[in-house]
Amino acid sequence: MAERLVRVESMVGLHSRPAAEFVKAAARCPVEVSVGRHTGELVNAKSILAVLALDARPGEHLRLCAEGEGAEEVLDRLASLFTQFSETNA
Repeated sequence: MAERLVRVESMVGLHSRPAAEFVKAAARCPVEVSVGRHTGELVNAKSILAVLALDARPGEHLRLCAEGEGAEEVLDRLASLFTQFSETNA
């Protein structure tokens, strides 16, 4: 299983709009993807309710995990979204 640690850079956290963008991107991935607090339980990254329930706040670290062929590339793409969220202050 491939993993990435990302920081929630957006000043408003991972609220509805960035969460929806993240979930849409995860849903397009051909591998299983999960997300959670860096020390906590993982949830399905393709579920908007599960991602919103994380209630990720600015500055928090989240762990992204993917399993399957191409998992590293998938995580690279998903992790890059967190940088984009901070640039737009989503």
